Amino acid sequence: MSVQGARAVAYDVLRAVSADEAYANLSLPHAIERARLDAKDAGLATELTYGTLRRRGTYDAIIAAAADRTVDRIDPPVLDALRLGVHQLLSTRVASHAAVNESVELARRHGGGRGAAGFANAVLRRVSRETPGHWMARITSAARSDDERIGLTTSHPVWIVRAFRRALAAEGRADELDALLAADNDAPRVAMVALPGLAEIPDDARPARFAPTAFTTRGGDPEALIRASDGRLRVQDEGSQLAALALSRVRPIAAGERWLDLCAGPGGKTALLAAEALAGGARLDANEISPHRAGLVRRAVASVPLEVDVTEEDGRDRAARAAVEYDRILVDAPCTGIGALRRRPEARWRKSPADVPDLTALQLELVRAGLGALKPGGVLAYVTCSPHLAETSGVLAEVRREFGDTVEELDARAVVRDIAGPDIDLPAQADGSLRAQLWPHRHGTDAMSIALLRRA
Repeated sequence: MSVQGARAVAYDVLRAVSADEAYANLSLPHAIERARLDAKDAGLATELTYGTLRRRGTYDAIIAAAADRTVDRIDPPVLDALRLGVHQLLSTRVASHAAVNESVELARRHGGGRGAAGFANAVLRRVSRETPGHWMARITSAARSDDERIGLTTSHPVWIVRAFRRALAAEGRADELDALLAADNDAPRVAMVALPGLAEIPDDARPARFAPTAFTTRGGDPEALIRASDGRLRVQDEGSQLAALALSRVRPIAAGERWLDLCAGPGGKTALLAAEALAGGARLDANEISPHRAGLVRRAVASVPLEVDVTEEDGRDRAARAAVEYDRILVDAPCTGIGALRRRPEARWRKSPADVPDLTALQLELVRAGLGALKPGGVLAYVTCSPHLAETSGVLAEVRREFGDTVEELDARAVVRDIAGPDIDLPAQADGSLRAQLWPHRHGTDAMSIALLRRA
């Protein structure tokens, strides 16, 4: 039998994510284009892909219960077919027979023939005989703690549940945890940016809540807008826009300033900074250690009539050879990425607590190097797409300890309020840090942390 196009595309992307650590948001559009799906099937492929990835932890627990074996004992190609099938059975209106039959065919085709198909058929039919409520009660009954139960029901690893709770508690908002976890599992509205001075928000678009450059469309394919504007209208999370604008608008731009985006890939913030630099008469350099991502940066800034030198170096080395050269530096540091789980649901399964110490050490080294590349009075924005306290407050505490009075933390919350308007809800941090923390459930953005540091 054949597999309906949308399901085949979704399965291929799931396999790429599982086997090759691909990113769904990059792989899916290409897969849809290659398969020449119409709008309806493209929408179905998108829902199946992201829905399966978001709920993978819950589905794995259900599959283990139905198969009477742990998922690490199931061949990965078969497991991805089962995940796709369980998502259709328990979370969509897809007819059960279609969900089972086509998932079984995927298991047969990619998992080793009739034996794999028979196993998948037995598991999926067992799942289909019970309600979603039955399966949730069954898997949570074995939870060893309240946090494990929360993780199973919301499909978040326990360590992320705890990290979110601690970060919210630092604002006195621990009671928002349920809302945050739910927001992570909702499909986000696509946010776009109109590069300032180069493009206007379309008349039929909706201005976003906070960033003056941000808007959402009333439907349709954003690619058409991007192509028509030569890239001056583009997709970008509103939180990312606020992070870039916090650096460019922390104070008036003096003509001739030099700016550096130290960890620039894939280039969205770079393009916005380039537009701001162009308007203010500043110069912008960018650096990205990955050659592929450096290529994305070059493409991102091509729509801005400003010469941006893009280098491909370790950011620590790039900053070290530019001592006391820059007026503004963006350090959008590599991080766990757990603040972007709405848009990159696979990120929750990629990292573990063991990754945090190495990432925070790298973040500190990049900030340290960036501060050395600042002129006296220059400003560095330290940004992470993570609210984890080790990646935010912890790094800032170490900066304060190391640099003392030679580095001043500016009030990022006040800067963001000046940009976004006084109604943006940015509570104080328990540790006294002046950083601004954005949240999906509160602001409709990724959970960006924005800190501003000025060199004395």
